[in-house]
Amino acid sequence: MSLPPSPLSLEVIDLICTMVVRYNEEYEAAAAGNRLTGVQARLVALLTHGPLPMRRIAEQLKCEPSNVTGLVDRLEARGLVQRRPDPADRRVKLVVVTDAGRTTAGLLRGALDFAREPLAALPAKDRETLRDLLRTILT
Repeated sequence: MSLPPSPLSLEVIDLICTMVVRYNEEYEAAAAGNRLTGVQARLVALLTHGPLPMRRIAEQLKCEPSNVTGLVDRLEARGLVQRRPDPADRRVKLVVVTDAGRTTAGLLRGALDFAREPLAALPAKDRETLRDLLRTILT
């Protein structure tokens, strides 16, 4: 049986939740400003890390593969992504971000102001510590 979280842990969790809400609000607004839904924007951003098969995209976005087909169709029509055969298995289609998609992903990321100034005000060592702590929590 696990112990209940300490008051400090609960406060940290609440602060993280507040950051997530602010991030989502700004990301949705940035997506809308680029005529994208939040999910479409997340897909474009996801693909900046490299091509992915449709099945893996569905796993990453936590949605049904049939939904990914529609998302990719709409993004492909706008020139933000392309489908390409997987060189390792020609039966599999990879989705790849285009230059226009990469630019859009950069605009989306650049629009997230909620933490930019507060983070910039912290000394580099504190930002590194925060980064390292977040990495530890996420692994």
